[in-house]
Amino acid sequence: MVFRTLASSVGRATLYALLAAGVACHGKQVSRIDPAAVTDLSGRWNDTDSRLVADSLIRQSLDGVWLRRYSDAHGGTAPTVIVGQFTNKTYEHIAVGTFLNDLERAFTNSGAVQVVAGGPARQEIRAERADQQQNATADTRNRMAAEQGAKYILQGEIQAIEDSEGKEKVVFYQVDATMVDLQSNTKVWIGQHKIKKYILRPRVGF
Repeated sequence: MVFRTLASSVGRATLYALLAAGVACHGKQVSRIDPAAVTDLSGRWNDTDSRLVADSLIRQSLDGVWLRRYSDAHGGTAPTVIVGQFTNKTYEHIAVGTFLNDLERAFTNSGAVQVVAGGPARQEIRAERADQQQNATADTRNRMAAEQGAKYILQGEIQAIEDSEGKEKVVFYQVDATMVDLQSNTKVWIGQHKIKKYILRPRVGF
C-alpha cells in the first residue's frame, strides 16, 4: 500500500515536471529588434513598406518640375504643402495614419518644402490657439487667422491585387500620389510606387 502511494506520488511528480517542461518549451518568447530592420512575416503591408514607399514618393516629388517652377517664380522660396488623405482600397487593414506620418517626415526632413499641419492635428492646434485668446497674456498668445496657407496638397490611394494557387501567393501593391495646386485645382505632379511580394506557404504536417 505504501509502495503504491509512493509510486503514485512519483508518477504525479513526473507528470507535473513534464507539463512544466512543455509549458516552458512552448512559452511566448519576445526579442527586441532594430525598428529599421526589414521584416516580412505574413507578406501583408507592414511598417517597412510604409517607410520605403513614403521615402520613394517624396524623392520622386522633389525631383518634379513643379518644385523648380515654384522656386524659380518665388525667388527660391520653398512651397508650402499639406499632406492630405490616402485612401486604402486594398482588401486588408493598412495603418494609413502611419503612412501619412512617414510622408510628412520625409517631406519635412528634406528641407525642400514647408509642411503645415492638417487633419486632427490642425484642429487641436486651432483649439489651443482659441483657448489662448481667453487665457494667455497678450504678449504670449498667438493671433487668430494668421496661419500659413498651403499652396499644394498631396493626396493618393493604395491598391492591391492578390493572386494565389496552392501554397503560392503573389501580392501586388500600387500606391499612387498626386500633388494638386489648391488655387487652380491643377495636378502638378503624379507619382507611383509598386511592390510585389511572393509568398510560399509551408507544408502542414510531417
